[in-house]
Amino acid sequence: MNKKAFITGISGQDGSYLAEYLLSRDYKVYGIVRRHSIAEHQDSRLENAYKNPNLECEYGDLLDTSSLERSMKSIKPDEIYNLAAQSHVRISYDMPQFTIQTNAVGVLNMLEAYRQNCPSAKFYQASSSEMFGDSVDKDEFQRETTAMTPVSPYGCSKVFAYNIIRNYRKAYNLFASNGILFNHESPRRGANFVSTKVIKAAVRIKLGLQDKLELGNMDAYRDWGHSKDYVRAMNMVLNHEKPDDFVISTMKTHSVRDMCEYVFAKLELNYEDYVVQNPKYLRAEELPYLKGDSTKARTTLGWEPEYTFETLMDDMIDHWMKHHE
Repeated sequence: MNKKAFITGISGQDGSYLAEYLLSRDYKVYGIVRRHSIAEHQDSRLENAYKNPNLECEYGDLLDTSSLERSMKSIKPDEIYNLAAQSHVRISYDMPQFTIQTNAVGVLNMLEAYRQNCPSAKFYQASSSEMFGDSVDKDEFQRETTAMTPVSPYGCSKVFAYNIIRNYRKAYNLFASNGILFNHESPRRGANFVSTKVIKAAVRIKLGLQDKLELGNMDAYRDWGHSKDYVRAMNMVLNHEKPDDFVISTMKTHSVRDMCEYVFAKLELNYEDYVVQNPKYLRAEELPYLKGDSTKARTTLGWEPEYTFETLMDDMIDHWMKHHE
């Protein structure tokens, strides 16, 4: 019998790629989506996955415990991937209460539904590099043992979720694991995230559709990978012999300025002629540097990223060029 996977946040960047990856491995995939006033917003990333009859989606929400209970009870999944979240760091300052409710209490709701209805399943929690905040080891990496000192409501909410997963794993003997994923992008990344914002604007400027690009902190460094690589890691985490916590990263870091320089140069433009800084895009407390040490995942799981920073950027540039063509 095929494995059954249940994905929250299935209509997001990671959820849609994960659904496609699991379907390609003959899983039966179930997901919940939040209702939007415009239905296309729910389905746009799932266009390819919907072609497969082994995908089923229904409405649900991490804050609606009845929908979680109903799904867990009826599906009895083998694997649970909790990817749903308020995932934008700067917006977590605008909506701190909603961020905490969704990213912290929502995870607790998921764990309780899991524990009560299908405790033999394996549970993956989408944890985040933002949990480390401004804490960096002496070798300039962040790893599973690095202290967590988050600098945003988003990061704080993810620290609670990370720790409640570990608590439930030990207290109830559950197969519950954390994937501490560093920044990962793709052509499906939302338009309000900096990678898509930069690439989409650069393409529009190249085509004469836009004059300038406004950004916040140009000198924030991040460890950027491709979502396709990272959803493979999620599946590997759950198919490891025991529950554990793993950093997933490229082990290389680039600044927003580096991104602008590469993307605009790829389009035969000089970013300095078009990019301006706007204070409204700055965070209340800036996080200057993230670089993950994924040695544990590479040696224990055998995971390796297939995309580099450059091929990731190229993939996104190609997508937006084709979009405008």
